[in-house]
Amino acid sequence: MSSRTARTKHGKATGNPPSKTRRTRATTPESKPTPKIQTAPQPAHQASLDLGVIGNGTINALIDACGRIVWHCVPAFDGDPVFCSLLSPQTDDAGFFDVALEGERARRQHYVDNSAVLVTTLTARDGAEVEITDFAPRYNSHGRTFHPMQVLRRIRPLSGSPRIALRLRPLTGYGARRPERTFGSNHVRYLLDPLVLRVTTDAQLPMLRDELPFLLDRDVHIVMGTDETLNESAARFYNEALDSTLSYWHEWSRYLSIPAEWQDAVIRAAITLKLCQYEGTGAIVAAMTTSIPEAPGTVRTWDYRYCWPRDAALSVRALNRLSATRTMEEYVRYIFNLAVKDDRMAPVYGIHFQDELPEREDTALRGYRRMGPVRVGNEAWKQQQNDIYGSVVLAATQLFCDRRLVKTGGETEFRRLERCGEAAWKLHDQPDAGLWELRGRKSVHTYSAVMCWVACDRLSHIAGWLDLGDREAFWRKRADAIRKKVLKHAVHKDGHFVESFGSGELDASLLLLEGLRFVAADDPRFVKTVDAVGKHLMRDGFLLRYAQPDDFGAPRTSFLVCNFWYVEALIAIGRRDEARTLFEKLLAMRNPLGLLSEDIDAKSGELWGNFPQTYSMVGLINAARGLSAKWSDLV
Repeated sequence: MSSRTARTKHGKATGNPPSKTRRTRATTPESKPTPKIQTAPQPAHQASLDLGVIGNGTINALIDACGRIVWHCVPAFDGDPVFCSLLSPQTDDAGFFDVALEGERARRQHYVDNSAVLVTTLTARDGAEVEITDFAPRYNSHGRTFHPMQVLRRIRPLSGSPRIALRLRPLTGYGARRPERTFGSNHVRYLLDPLVLRVTTDAQLPMLRDELPFLLDRDVHIVMGTDETLNESAARFYNEALDSTLSYWHEWSRYLSIPAEWQDAVIRAAITLKLCQYEGTGAIVAAMTTSIPEAPGTVRTWDYRYCWPRDAALSVRALNRLSATRTMEEYVRYIFNLAVKDDRMAPVYGIHFQDELPEREDTALRGYRRMGPVRVGNEAWKQQQNDIYGSVVLAATQLFCDRRLVKTGGETEFRRLERCGEAAWKLHDQPDAGLWELRGRKSVHTYSAVMCWVACDRLSHIAGWLDLGDREAFWRKRADAIRKKVLKHAVHKDGHFVESFGSGELDASLLLLEGLRFVAADDPRFVKTVDAVGKHLMRDGFLLRYAQPDDFGAPRTSFLVCNFWYVEALIAIGRRDEARTLFEKLLAMRNPLGLLSEDIDAKSGELWGNFPQTYSMVGLINAARGLSAKWSDLV
């Protein structure tokens, strides 16, 4: 990971072909000068990734504390960011959609409980208040889940006489240019590459098209998405979609098996993980963004809008433990589509099954806080990472033993997974780039070897559940052989595990060995490993993933999930008080909406890295489950 390199409600038809749209006129990309709203100064950048997330499985968007949409890719997670001001486009004062309140002096933000509906409240100096409610529609209709490429906004006056301006300024071509516009009686169309974005509103069109300031004396509704005519009022569509979307999320959250403590934190993390799964294929992305650096001034800027089976497996396991097993079923379908293509699996894939992700640097975007480079694609697809096969088997294992599922795995699915087992057996003692995706060197990494053991071990268990006795014994023999080799070559003379065969170095992945069931919690080798990792990798109260310099120098920030791994390891070996102290410290590092990125500056507490990071949210869920008091102790 260090170098990782959307029809209307109830199925109504929504539109005519663009060529048949009436009362539509073309304009140039540039808009003429308009009166300006005097607002509070906008920060040049976010203080610490103070962003909220909305989404529906087709698209997502990041919204800052001012209610400004700063990141939104179309037509899917990995698409062109039509709103890209998060990464400082060369075209100044563009790449966003906000509501400018005259005299703004304060703002606050929250999610509607147990949902992905985000509410931002802006307050002016004279006390006037405006409420912005944003969401992406997601609900069940006609036996399917409705999740269009749409973002819906409502701007509501709460008090006083607020004057606002709607500033809708998309870019296209990864921030390269302003798109041409056409408009009709109640909509504006932006000619993007390669699609058309239609924005329909019940506000007077000049207010949206020309950014004319106006007195907000009633609710304004905006429907932004595909180029289809809205065959009902924007208000009715918005209100019905809001009610249905809230019902969906409340029902989804209701059936989560959450821990008794830290319930809100776990629910928010679970919803965030759900938003990171692309509904079209089942792929789970590592994060929603690209190129947010791991630390200030570093070139460690990677595109995370893709699916790493390793990360996805951990997301699946975390949601399984919360009883959200549908994510696993959809993801396994995605993985099986990949597994039948080739015996060799790549470390990362595109959300549409792409197995090549050529990496380029984009120059129209200057980067988060103008810290480039901005990268599109990820060269990690070329690497050899041997843990991938164990990750695939691990993600699918529950499919074979969970009787709640409508369709459990059978021998056909088992035979598909055996191909991963064969690859794991061949590669378990071969050098690779490891889970940290080192670009400059290879080693026989302990974590990779253990994950190869996981592939064989879980295949043996699955064969037993399916009464395939010969295959059960076959895979058990291979698993035992790998385990013996790891214990011979990956244990230091001082009795703790090391990060690669024959080395003396440590890395945080060793904390996972007990959770993977490779060793018992009371195994002296694991206890000594936890002690050694805490002693050698802790910096200013947070854990590094490793301490030695890599291709880009020594790590400067703490990889957040490693801290959650440490919490789980401390719980396993009985140091629960220490684990609770660290966990509560980590919770305090979340942004105001309860979200985490990939990294944290140990001294300042500032979040860095791509956002929101699935790894970090998974770590939060697992640690909370391990630490929480039992429900029976509280009720």
